[in-house]
Amino acid sequence: MPVDPSTVPDTDWGVARDMLAAHDVVEDPLYYREFTSPEQKAVLTVAQRIQDAWARNDADAFADVFAEEGSLALGENELFGREAIRQFMRTGFAGPLAGASVAGGPLTCDVIAEDVAVSVTEGGIVMPEETEVAPERRIRATWVVRRRAPAVLELLSHHSCPAV
Repeated sequence: MPVDPSTVPDTDWGVARDMLAAHDVVEDPLYYREFTSPEQKAVLTVAQRIQDAWARNDADAFADVFAEEGSLALGENELFGREAIRQFMRTGFAGPLAGASVAGGPLTCDVIAEDVAVSVTEGGIVMPEETEVAPERRIRATWVVRRRAPAVLELLSHHSCPAV
């Protein structure tokens, strides 16, 4: 039986569309902007999964993007470990972040080692009554992504700070 060439990765980083589908996330081809190499698209699936988790206010989906020892710096909060991140987001989605989503896109995306990539994004939190990111919630974020196995990526570190 012939193999569908669209499902064969061009890289060990994986096929973005398939990686997202494995997590029930619909690929947004516009999200990639000019970062369209197979490696870059695969790396940026991590951010698309986070955006999807926010849209669904799903703390489990959010935390499951992170490595077990992952870290999240969000506002004045520094969290270490997937379970601490899960609990923080569960509390946020049940409280002040209920109904919130995030919007944004990549500014950079670079594979910096065989199994490590770094991306910088811009965007922020969109509250339920808003249609876009309010100026006071605009952020820049740095993402450190590790390839644990072919087409298996995890977020080691996410750090956001106010955009100026």
